[in-house]
Amino acid sequence: MPVKEKTKKKFKMPDTWIVVFFMVVIVAILSWIIPAGSYDYHEVEINGTIRNLAIDGYYHVIDKAETSPTGFLGVFSALYSGCVGAASTIFMVLCCCSCFRIMVRTGAFHAGIGSIMKRLGKKGLVIVVLLLIIFGLCGSMFGMLSELFGFYPLIVGLGVALGYDAMFGFAILALGEYIGFTAGTLNPYNVAISQGISEVPMYSNLPYRWLCFVVLMGISMAYLLWYGAKIRKDPTRSIVYGRPCIHSFSDGDLDQYKMTPKYALILLDLAVVLVVLMVGLLKYGWGNEQLCGLFILMSIIGALISGWSGQKYVDEFVEGVKGMAWGALIAGLSYGIMVVMNNAMITDTIIYYLAELLKHAPSAISAQMILLAQTVINLPISSATGQAAVTMPIMAPLADALNVTRDTACLAFQFGDGLSNLLWPTSNIVVVCGLADIPYEKWIKWFLPLFFLLLVAQMVLVGGAVVLGL
Repeated sequence: MPVKEKTKKKFKMPDTWIVVFFMVVIVAILSWIIPAGSYDYHEVEINGTIRNLAIDGYYHVIDKAETSPTGFLGVFSALYSGCVGAASTIFMVLCCCSCFRIMVRTGAFHAGIGSIMKRLGKKGLVIVVLLLIIFGLCGSMFGMLSELFGFYPLIVGLGVALGYDAMFGFAILALGEYIGFTAGTLNPYNVAISQGISEVPMYSNLPYRWLCFVVLMGISMAYLLWYGAKIRKDPTRSIVYGRPCIHSFSDGDLDQYKMTPKYALILLDLAVVLVVLMVGLLKYGWGNEQLCGLFILMSIIGALISGWSGQKYVDEFVEGVKGMAWGALIAGLSYGIMVVMNNAMITDTIIYYLAELLKHAPSAISAQMILLAQTVINLPISSATGQAAVTMPIMAPLADALNVTRDTACLAFQFGDGLSNLLWPTSNIVVVCGLADIPYEKWIKWFLPLFFLLLVAQMVLVGGAVVLGL
């Protein structure tokens, strides 16, 4: 009798909702196991801003009766709690995606990208490299992240129009800004604040930080170009093959649209709004409230230029909300992880025990252990400034005890905080995936090999800093 061959089932990455929900379940269980505790905090002026910093050596255990570990019902209520806590982010996601959907539906993006493609000819790769470097410098020198979110639809569409796919276009901007942020040189957030807290000279060892920028950006660029060459040769190897993206433009789509004064005005509307937004975010400390207001205004002006009726505008806006409801809820559920940890008061406990563990780390790998600890801590505390305020008052004196310079401890902090922003669902990667219409689980599958490559490179660079005594 012929023997039937068993076919191996290919592993399929579960939906983001499932991944994040099980993370909530795990954290809820840990909320009963991990002791509750907190550091004492005090207000300190860092670079002209008053920040609430943890006090090293002043950690104390808190009775579980005084906290609120998450029970069975609480696991399922985490979606509500998370959505309430992340309401600002959720509305920002819904608003931005709906407004950019309207801008895309006007046809201006098609006309704009078509014009760019005609001028580029066969110079597409040069533009890709230049954009990566520009976005990288924005993140590295100015700490720009959310300031660039408005470019995602355009860059995703450009990636497809160049003959690649939506993931390729998405990665141009995502890798550029986040890896640049990770390899901060003059970054006012992860570099300046961590150095200020650690009491080391501002922007010290800048040449070495530039070396880190070149290495990490070089690896990211090589990985992206390798992927691009692979899918140009065989489009079926695309990680998003067969999945439509609302920002994708085929050659046929682009041929239907010619640049006209109407489209030029709509693109000018977009450009003016993005410039105003950057100025507001960098100079006046604007947040989601002003960002949403600007984008709504932008979309209304774009619709008026296109001659849309009010009903058509509302219909398109609602369709945009429908398309992003899933991503918005994921952002809320992800925030539920932090709510569970904060209710049980276990975040500071995790930081305390990680610091205690590091005290016994072999001196040869102590700096790398600090890097790994900061990577883990970035899951519950995804804000660079927030993580610096909680961890650097503990990590800086700990580095002294481990014979690691405080500047190297700052480097390990910015590496751990920055790179995992592209991984953990509690960070803004879920938001930008929504803006670009890229499923988070697809991104993780694409990014994980690069994550480990960059993590190894970071360990080598941190080790190099130790050897050089920086």
